[in-house]
Order: sequence, then structure tokens, then C-alpha cells
Amino acid sequence: MPEFQFPGLNLAIATPFDDAGRIDYSRLEHNIERYLAAGVRSFLLSSGTGMHVYLSKEESEGLIKRGARIVNGRAKVIAQTSALLVEDVVERTARARDAGAEGVMVLPPFFEGPTDDQDILDFYAEVARAGLPVIGYNVPQAVGVAITPELLTKLSEIPGFCAVKDSGGDLGKQAELVRTGKFVMNGADSLVPYALYAGCHGLIWGGANFAPKTCLSIVAAAANGNWVEVRELWKLLEPAMALISKGDYVQTVYAAAQLTGYGAGSPRKPLRGLSADRIPAVRQSLDTLIEREAM
Repeated sequence: MPEFQFPGLNLAIATPFDDAGRIDYSRLEHNIERYLAAGVRSFLLSSGTGMHVYLSKEESEGLIKRGARIVNGRAKVIAQTSALLVEDVVERTARARDAGAEGVMVLPPFFEGPTDDQDILDFYAEVARAGLPVIGYNVPQAVGVAITPELLTKLSEIPGFCAVKDSGGDLGKQAELVRTGKFVMNGADSLVPYALYAGCHGLIWGGANFAPKTCLSIVAAAANGNWVEVRELWKLLEPAMALISKGDYVQTVYAAAQLTGYGAGSPRKPLRGLSADRIPAVRQSLDTLIEREAM
């Protein structure tokens, strides 16, 4: 089996916006430099946490291009290139490749898309021909298409299809994917330590925006098989990861990142910043993380 290309923590970085709702590239550079200094060595640009669905095609491509330029080879760069039309996905993937991305994450066809396995296989095969490693994105509760163990096994036969990111939130089903022996990445923040123990090969983690140092520490402890340390670190992270998983995920991640010094402004409309009456609960969930991340 070849070596996995995107092990450990892949940060689904929040896209920063200014007060007018435009992408704030100055803040993007500032945050990327801080994450690099914290030890982050892989970024996912235009992620769900990065508000991909609320970026225009041109904005997403600009974000990927500028982000890759800022990283400048100091970390890996993955780009989300999901779109409704397969032709758009292929074009976005080719442009991400030319901008310096080393892989792409792509949703299966969504919004009344096909549910037949062969149609999904054909879709990913066409995307993979654009020339970048493709990470499938399993989030059935939002898309209506589930990547099953049987489908993952078939997808993994496509040259260029390298892994599936599972954000379904069901540890039992994720473990079934892992047992196929194919590469699986966890995308459900509240499952991180359990997913690592189950054998996930990597993490695409939005919650790491507000606690990158602690998140990297838990990944390192798991890699060393130090599960006692993993549990102790997870005690620090669990309250916040549980909170963001209860709803208003993106808004809560943006609010928490502001409190730990990785502010990205407010989410873009139609989302709004978290209401003031909910900030104390976010602050309480972070507890010692604020001080720990500032060290």
C-alpha cells in the first residue's frame, strides 16, 4: 500500500473576511504564518469551514492561489473544488493544480444528484483525470449520498482517488470504512480521538482553527501510541469540540478563533457572527485553551 499523502492534521482554515464581507488577504497571511509557527503542515483552502459554498468561483480560485503562494512550499495545500457541474469541478481542480495545490477535496454530485454507485464512480474518475489526488467527501446528512465501504473500495481503484473524508459523525460507520484498508480521514471534530484509535489515516479539522497547538499535540500523542496523553489532551478540547458540533458550526468556530487569537472576522452572509449572548458559553468551553494556545 502506498504511503498516505495527507497524514495527521490538515487544517480546514477559516477564510477571513473584512467588515465589508470581502476576503481579507492580509489577515489570511497573518493567520497562515501563525499556524505555520504553531506547527501546522497542511492546509485545506476553501473548505466548508472556509465557507466554500458562499464563495464565488473566482473568489475560491483566488483564495487557493493566494493561500498557496503564502504557504510557499512550507506546508501541503489541499483545495476544495466542489461544484454542481462536473465540468466546473474539473476546471476548478485544474486551476487549483496550476495554483500549487497538491490535492483536492470534492463532494459527490449533490442537490438531486445521482445516487447510483456507477454514476458516482464515473464522476470521480472524470475529476481525477485533472491530475491531482482526490479526496472524496462523505457528508450524507448534507448531500444525500453516502460513501459506503463497498463504494469506497471501488473508488479506491480509480487512479488518483486517494482517500475519503468522513464527516458523517457515526463512529461505527467510520470504523467500517477504515476496515476496508483504504485511506480514511476523519472530518467529525467530536470524534477525533476515537477516530485516531480506530485507525483513521488523517484528519481534516475545522475546530483546529482555534486550538492548533493542542490539536497537533493530540495527533502527535496518538502517533506515538500514548493514549493516556491523548485522553488528557482531549479533556481540554472536548468541551469546545462538543459545542461546535451542536449547531451553528461555522459561526462558533469563527467566534472561538477570535477568542484564541486566530480571528478571521465574521462569517459571510447569509451567515452572521455568533450572537453576543452565546459568546460566554464559547469562552467557557475554551477554558484553559485560550492560555495554552497563547504560550
